[in-house]
Amino acid sequence: MFERRVVVCLNEGLHARPATEFVKLARAFASDIEVVRDGKSANAKSPVKLMLLGVKEDDEIVVRASGVDEAAAVDALCDFAGRDETNALRGLPIQAPPPPPRPPEPYQISGATCMLPKGAPASAGAAIGPAFAYLPERIDAPRQVVAEADIPAELERLRDALAAIERELARRGAKVPSGSQGADIITALAEIGRDEELLSRIEAHVTLGFDAVSAALDVGAEFAREFEGLADPYMRGRGEDVSAYARNIALALLGKREPSLSEVPRGAIVLADEISAFDLAGASVENFGGLISLKGGATSHAAIIARSYGVPAVLGLDYDAERLRMATVVALDGSTGEVAVDPDGDTEAQFRARIADTLARKERHTAFAKIEPRTRDGRLIEIGANLGSLKEIDAALQAGAMGVGLFRTELLFMERKRPPSEVEQATVYSKLAEAFAPQSVIVRTLDIGGDKSTPGILVPREDNPFLGWRGIRLCLDRPEIFRPQLRALLRAGVHRNLKVMIPMVADVEEIRQVKRVILDCRAELIAEGIDNGMFELGVMVETPAAALAADALALEAAFFSIGTNDLTQYVMAADRLNPRVGHLNRADHPAVLKAVSMICEAARAAGIWVGVCGEAAGRPDMIAKFVALGVTELSMSPASIPLAKKCVSEI
Repeated sequence: MFERRVVVCLNEGLHARPATEFVKLARAFASDIEVVRDGKSANAKSPVKLMLLGVKEDDEIVVRASGVDEAAAVDALCDFAGRDETNALRGLPIQAPPPPPRPPEPYQISGATCMLPKGAPASAGAAIGPAFAYLPERIDAPRQVVAEADIPAELERLRDALAAIERELARRGAKVPSGSQGADIITALAEIGRDEELLSRIEAHVTLGFDAVSAALDVGAEFAREFEGLADPYMRGRGEDVSAYARNIALALLGKREPSLSEVPRGAIVLADEISAFDLAGASVENFGGLISLKGGATSHAAIIARSYGVPAVLGLDYDAERLRMATVVALDGSTGEVAVDPDGDTEAQFRARIADTLARKERHTAFAKIEPRTRDGRLIEIGANLGSLKEIDAALQAGAMGVGLFRTELLFMERKRPPSEVEQATVYSKLAEAFAPQSVIVRTLDIGGDKSTPGILVPREDNPFLGWRGIRLCLDRPEIFRPQLRALLRAGVHRNLKVMIPMVADVEEIRQVKRVILDCRAELIAEGIDNGMFELGVMVETPAAALAADALALEAAFFSIGTNDLTQYVMAADRLNPRVGHLNRADHPAVLKAVSMICEAARAAGIWVGVCGEAAGRPDMIAKFVALGVTELSMSPASIPLAKKCVSEI
């Protein structure tokens, strides 16, 4: 027997993806291998058992092997677990900034029996179409006793189901880009399906006389309970992966399978219990006619994706999932939160009238997409797009975007279970700059914390997360995440139209510190002979401290971009996720507008320009106010750009 101790340097430890890679490496050796942590051991060739150990970064483990290649196996696995550059990172759902309150619609539908309770308006527009149920199906398979003579046939049926799942995962994997979050998830699920511990437990239940469906569901529940006992919340969540796989086994045995968002027919209305980043990996969002979810709200990742694609959406619908599953035709209005299932003639006619009205207004506004937006006294106001991925470029260009006022890099990080490398980031930023050249592209450095999380960075639970470790505070504390991003931005800086802004600034020393890190990164690139270019560095003004100290910040920044979502919640002391204080979360409140005025005055005195990013920038009732205060750039979802240009031309 041969063994070694090693301190785990994998960021966040041996969770799903690194556990999968660790197991693949272990299976390449003939020896029996186990991992020991705090007196508990696990088979190194079982991803499920390995994850149940709950190995975290900086934990000490023992890798022990017995067999013909024991020394080579232990050395290889210790090298894997103990090296810093293997950063397979954990993922949490991201929440996007909420859209602005919209003016009430002039019409409301009432009295129709097909109307459901209102949900949260998440993405404007009306739609009607066939229902596509993306809802977990309840498995009502009766528990059966299998006669001893029939057990071999039941085991064979189980193996056939496992083979069917593996083929389905391979089919889905072929449709997902390599290295994406979807690809990583599919790889990890496939490894769970090959796990000897999982399979042996299910087979043991069948051997005792349980039917395969009941055996799979029971074992999935057993593993979920075991994972629930782990201290780390992310590791506890991995029990869901195992129980989900067990559920898929049961469905395959019944001749069924879970629906996929990659198969949504064009124009269909997606009905979901909850939409996560995992669900949207590989989804054909452009085919969605509309989106309705029982969970989530205007701040969810699903909402921002829906707005980016111009898909009407209502989230947080208080309705029974099983009753919703029975719908065949669904109508919704993402501006009012109204939803109707299998609408009667009158209700359908009203929704179709809204759709026609929306299309007519959109057609009228399209004429403004290509104009240069100037006020009547000749002031040019740049209208840019808020983007989160390269897939949104075409829609932004078609809408008439004059560059990008906000590129959310956290969505780039969220698309995978490991952080994008420096080269991967530089490629994305360069493609973005090239697509809009010579117009400016403003990239926001990683902005997580508060209500937003992304793979790779464990944000501790905080009593007041919006007042905690987020934005630039977190990035300055995590140079292993921040420096590669800055190096990537410098590499993309050769395109000359790239600008960078830093979020959540509260003190002038923060921007000075960022400048020092940038200069240090640039010196490294020059020493390495890598082409790079310096960019303008701006500040996202979204804290009261930044507004009050705007005169000092303006001496250090090349520009200001006002983040009205956070600025509003901080000025009004009203949590933007709390519906009970939603009436206070108003970007048009005099106190918020006074803060915007202070920011603009400080910028004017220092000779720098001011922009506003976020959905408030696209609100027709706010555009004239911002321009009057001195804002010269507005950035918003692409769908809002033509109307915004129209509003500017009328000022």
